[in-house]
Amino acid sequence: MLAYIIRRLLLLPFLLLGVTIFVFAIFSLLSPEMRASLYLTDVPKSPDAMQRIIHKYGLDQPIYIQYWQWLNQIIRGDLGWSKTAQRPVFEALLYYLPATVELSLWAMLPVILVGIWLGILSAVHQDKLIDHTMRVFALVGWSLPTFVFGLLMLMYFYAKLQWFPPGQISDWVTREVINGTFIRYTQMYTIDALLNGRLDVFWDSLRHLIMPVITLSYVQWALLLRVTRSSMLETLRQEYVMTARAKGLKESVVINKHAARNAMIPVATMGGLLLIGLLNGVVITETIFNYPGIGRWAADAAIRLDILSVVGFTLFNGVLLVVGNLVVDLLYAFIDPRVRLE
Repeated sequence: MLAYIIRRLLLLPFLLLGVTIFVFAIFSLLSPEMRASLYLTDVPKSPDAMQRIIHKYGLDQPIYIQYWQWLNQIIRGDLGWSKTAQRPVFEALLYYLPATVELSLWAMLPVILVGIWLGILSAVHQDKLIDHTMRVFALVGWSLPTFVFGLLMLMYFYAKLQWFPPGQISDWVTREVINGTFIRYTQMYTIDALLNGRLDVFWDSLRHLIMPVITLSYVQWALLLRVTRSSMLETLRQEYVMTARAKGLKESVVINKHAARNAMIPVATMGGLLLIGLLNGVVITETIFNYPGIGRWAADAAIRLDILSVVGFTLFNGVLLVVGNLVVDLLYAFIDPRVRLE
């Protein structure tokens, strides 16, 4: 297993380098004049002035030199200026990241707990009413676009019932933050509310999170349900499970100790796909519910043709996916005994 972990860690720098090359290759499709204008507030009108700007930023150099200069900027954290956030792109990422992390963490709870539990339940009761019901829910969740489900949630629970508001927090909490009576320790309201001992702020933040969390997690837990069900059905047909039943073990022991544990090995490999799904869904979800995270910032940047912000967001997503898949691979090494024996 140690050799497996070392191989994965040695691959990490090359994968990250590949992400930067891919992002730069797309960015370099823009003309030198357009790329130069991204760094300026006032675009020069004369061709000679534009050429001087292009030469100043090295955009007339060979492509490999341009890439090396751009990579050095990335390493220093210089991703350019975000016109959408009116601050450097790197600072904008750090500013909007906590809200997205909070949303994603709350969304992962129903994805993992509900998806796996319902998948096991569906497999154990194969071809019964609960199995057919779960399969229908999974099919709907897998087929229904995120923006359609989000709009339905918004129209019913906010416009009609007025149970759950959009946004991140109520105005009265924002006023307390401005006045200094509520301290932002982590920039995540649910955690900060507990640290401040403010249950009223906690419940207010939770009410704002319910709709985006359900919208973001529904598609993902539907996918996890189907994968868990298929893996569990295959595991239940294995000889060691039949042997455990023949020994007279309780069905709960057979399911929980013998079958479910081994069925989780293929499910663990779904971590990368779930991460991709969350990253794809967060842009749409945050935009629909006016949630001030990275996703809405990236959507606003795309609408305003704020290319440097979009490039920074793309680069961030690429790095996050590489690191996330590495974590899943390492977790797989601990779960699967076959990897430990290699």
